[in-house]
Amino acid sequence: MTSAEHRLSYHEAGEVLARRLAEGAPGRIQLLAGPRQVGKTTLLLELAERHGSAAIYAAADGPEAALPGFWERLWVRAEETAAREGRAVVLLDEAHVLHEWARHLKGEWDRLRRRKLPVHVVATGSSALRLAAGSRESLAGRFERLTLTHWSASSLAEAFGVPAEEAAELLVRMGSYPGAFELRRDHVRWSAYVREAILEPAIGRDILALTAVRKPALLRQVFGVCASSPAQIVSLQKIQGQLQDRGALETVAHYLALLEEAFLVAPLGKHSVRPARQRAAPPKLVTLNNALVAVMDPRGTPDRATDPKRFGAWVENACLAHAWNAGQRVTYWREEPLEVDGVLDGSWGSWAIEVKTGSVASADLRGIGEFVRRHPKYQPLVLCDDEARAVVERTGLPAMAWRDFLMSGPRVLT
Repeated sequence: MTSAEHRLSYHEAGEVLARRLAEGAPGRIQLLAGPRQVGKTTLLLELAERHGSAAIYAAADGPEAALPGFWERLWVRAEETAAREGRAVVLLDEAHVLHEWARHLKGEWDRLRRRKLPVHVVATGSSALRLAAGSRESLAGRFERLTLTHWSASSLAEAFGVPAEEAAELLVRMGSYPGAFELRRDHVRWSAYVREAILEPAIGRDILALTAVRKPALLRQVFGVCASSPAQIVSLQKIQGQLQDRGALETVAHYLALLEEAFLVAPLGKHSVRPARQRAAPPKLVTLNNALVAVMDPRGTPDRATDPKRFGAWVENACLAHAWNAGQRVTYWREEPLEVDGVLDGSWGSWAIEVKTGSVASADLRGIGEFVRRHPKYQPLVLCDDEARAVVERTGLPAMAWRDFLMSGPRVLT
C-alpha cells in the first residue's frame, strides 16, 4: 500500500456502492476494506435499510456464524429472496474471519453467474492483508475493491456539526474515529474505547490471526515505537535497538508492512530517482490516526505553548496521514542538512510540503526551496499557523494554514 491508491471517505464509499448495486445483478463482488471503527458496518446497515426486504445482512464475526450450516443457510436465503423480490443484496460483514472465505465465495459467485441469479454481494474486512490475499488467490476477475479510509477533519465537521477549525484541531489532538469522537469530552472513556475497540482488536485479532506473525510481542513493540515517534525518520537499526524482544531487521521491516496493511502505521520511503537509494533509506514513521498517538503517549496531548516541538510533530503526523489516507503516494526528501517533510504524488497533483507550527524563519524553508529547484514538477506549499503565512509568503513560497489543509487538502490560497 505504499503506492498511490484510491481510498474513499464514508460518504464517497456509500455513493459508489449505491451506484454499483443499482447495476444489473449478479455484478462483481464488492470488497470493502478499511480500518476498524470507521463505519464499514454502519454503511452495510444503511445499505440494508435502503434495499429493504431484498437485503440480507450477515456478520461473519457474530455467534451465528460459528454454527454449522451458516454458509449454506446464507445462500439458500439469498436464492429465496431473489426469487421472491426479483433481486437480493447479500451484505457480508467481516468476511475475512470465515475459514477459506474467498474460496467459498468464489464458488457461490460462479454458481450465481451460471444460473444468472440476480444477487449482488458486498463483503467487508478490517484486515486489508487477509482480504487482499484471499481475493487475489480465489476471486481474480470477480471482484472490485474499495478502501474506506480514516475520517478526515471535513468528515468530522459535517457529521458532528463541529466548526472547521475546531474539527482540525481535535483531529490533531484526539484523532478521527467517529465512535471515539463522541466521547471526546470524557478522556478516560475515550482512551478506553480507542484501546479496547480499535487498537487491541486490530493488533490482537486482525494482524495476529495471520500465520506470518511469529513474534506477537515484537509486533506490539514495533507498533509502540512507531506511535511514540510520529512523523520521525527512524532507521530500522534504531527501531530494533528500542525493542525488548530483539528481532532480525527483516522481521522488523515485515512487521512495519503488516502495520501498514492494518491501517495503523505508514513507513514512508525516501523520495529518490534511484530505487536502490529509496530502499536503503530509513523510513519516516507516520501513525495513520492521531488517536493512536494520543493513547500511546503517557504524557498526554501536548500543549502548543509549553511543548511546541511535540505539538508540531503531532500536526505534521496528522497532515502526512491525511495525504496517505486520501490515497496519495507520500514520501519524504532529505539531503543533509536539507529536508522536506512530505512529497506527494497522486490525484491531488505533485506537491512538496513543509509543515511548520509556531514562528517561521526563512532558514527553515531552505529545504523545500532547494527541492523544487531540483524537481520543478512539484509545487511547493508551506503549511503553517495563520499568523505565519505572511512571513512565509515574503520568501516567495505559497503558504496555507495547516487546519485548512486537514479540511481540504493542498491548494494555493491567494
